[in-house]
Amino acid sequence: MSQAARHIIFKGRVQGVGFRYTAQRIASEFPITGYVRNLSDGTVEAAMQGEEEYIQNCLAKIEDYFSGYIRDISISPMVYNPRLKDFEITF
Repeated sequence: MSQAARHIIFKGRVQGVGFRYTAQRIASEFPITGYVRNLSDGTVEAAMQGEEEYIQNCLAKIEDYFSGYIRDISISPMVYNPRLKDFEITF
């Protein structure tokens, strides 16, 4: 199967609520790589790579867990980066 890569921006009350740590824990349940980090504008950025189905399932689980906090999610394709080997919290 082909590998997909997605750039995601989560908007809402997504900083200071354990979002990055929970997103990392949820992502570890799927065979995906990438990262999650806070941005200075109050949003959270994530990059997810793997099979499209796993990315979508991971996102759905994050959305469900933080349903009261996420106001909007923007998802766009990105270039697959083979150097990303795990799903990490970055700064």
